[in-house]
Amino acid sequence: MPSNESPAVLLLDPVRTGAHYKTEARRRGFTTVSVYTVAQEVIAENWPDHADGDDFSIYSADPDEILARIGTLGVHLIGVVPAMDSAVHLADTLADRLSLPGNGLAKAAARRNKADMRRVAAEAGLCIPRFVLVDSTAKIAAAASEIGFPAIAKHTTGAGSYGTYLLSNPEDAAQTSTMHAKNQFGWQVDEWLVEQYIRGRELAVNCFSHDGEHRIVDIWEYRQPDDSDYDFPYWESAKLPEDDPDYQAAADYVRLALTAFEVRLGPSHTEVKVGPDGVYLMEVGARLPGGPMTDQWLAHTDLNPFEQALDCYLGVRPACLEAPVHFRQSCGASAIRNDGPAGILREIRGLDEVRKMPGVDKVLSIYEPGDHVPVTDNTLNIPIGVWVSAPDHAGVVELLARVRDTAELIIEPDGEGRRCAM
Repeated sequence: MPSNESPAVLLLDPVRTGAHYKTEARRRGFTTVSVYTVAQEVIAENWPDHADGDDFSIYSADPDEILARIGTLGVHLIGVVPAMDSAVHLADTLADRLSLPGNGLAKAAARRNKADMRRVAAEAGLCIPRFVLVDSTAKIAAAASEIGFPAIAKHTTGAGSYGTYLLSNPEDAAQTSTMHAKNQFGWQVDEWLVEQYIRGRELAVNCFSHDGEHRIVDIWEYRQPDDSDYDFPYWESAKLPEDDPDYQAAADYVRLALTAFEVRLGPSHTEVKVGPDGVYLMEVGARLPGGPMTDQWLAHTDLNPFEQALDCYLGVRPACLEAPVHFRQSCGASAIRNDGPAGILREIRGLDEVRKMPGVDKVLSIYEPGDHVPVTDNTLNIPIGVWVSAPDHAGVVELLARVRDTAELIIEPDGEGRRCAM
């Protein structure tokens, strides 16, 4: 049992990649107090071992309840960490009330809610898609017609592309009956953002900040199999070389965006699209990116993202702001999806061969033969993930192609769980 008033860090939703924060906190001798804001049925289904490594576990999204519970634990909090995108706003709220390092409350809602995000970006003069906010799915069709087709409909507090729909035409926009009533975290959806579909390269810009200074760690491109419009960006991704023609424009835009959203400290993961007429904001995430990127940093760079992110949340300037992160290899990842129809998995072909390929660092497979496999539409139901590395970007792209040519899902359609044709 932690000693009375022992130094502790407050970790908000430390699941998936965020669970690494527990390891880092224990390494430093800190007590870990984990707060789980995600609906308990979602936690039980996806992360049954979520509380492993906790000294204390709290299940609540209410700041008053959380603070009251912490007051009974006999610990001295020294930092608040948003370990997943679900809790970015709550982390800033708690940090402010505890007088601990954070990004403040003035723009906290805009760093989480996509409608507020669009408004703040527009006020700052940043290029954004045209958008309309609606409070029911029944209003999506009219909003999409106002915006113009193609359009995108998404939850304002969603994540991982869950509940995001491409609306190519009025018929798509009218099909609202299968749209998710809850977001990825199990919270009821009461707002939808309907916005202009931006065509162009989708890039993820990863950064660390301290006292308003922003250091770009790297930029990854979300690559697609062809130039068709899409609402799910994860097919394969690859770290961009710094001499890529869009690298500097994306980096400059994101620095402006982080300043506009008052991201003063900590890691960030900002997604943009680069089109013929400039860079557009997709989302600002004031937290670490997910699995492929942080895993590959740990494997192939001198950056431990969890160590340096925790430094930030303790008010300490991270080492990565003193010099660029050194990459020993270029990196990438492949998402082997089920693009439809849903069905029973009969076989996964070629996965053993993929595991033996030089440069394949990690293979994740969440389904086994006999399992029902839905159409892949969010980050929680990607059947297979493959992390790769190579000496350069061209080598990564070539290896990703070999992985995709080798691995194959054999699925027997069962007529269930078909995704709305959007």
